Amino acid sequence: MRPSARIPSILAGLALALGGTVIAAPAAHADVKACEQYVAQHAPKATDGAAEACYQGSIGNQTSCDASLVAVGASKDAASAACEASR
Repeated sequence: MRPSARIPSILAGLALALGGTVIAAPAAHADVKACEQYVAQHAPKATDGAAEACYQGSIGNQTSCDASLVAVGASKDAASAACEASR
């Protein structure tokens, strides 16, 4: 392979490798702690079940998160907002 053809190939490979790293990185803007803090502030009687419910929300199971928080005493609005914070 000629050197002039090698450089674009190397750059394309590098771009693909870096792009894959960015795609594989998890989102860092919200988490289980944010959800638990929201529950503590807006639905204090639901804090006992918040950890598991917020975990369910963080893995994408919003229905289970909402239902679990409502079952332990959070309002539907507070549960929905807290589960949104876990994503």
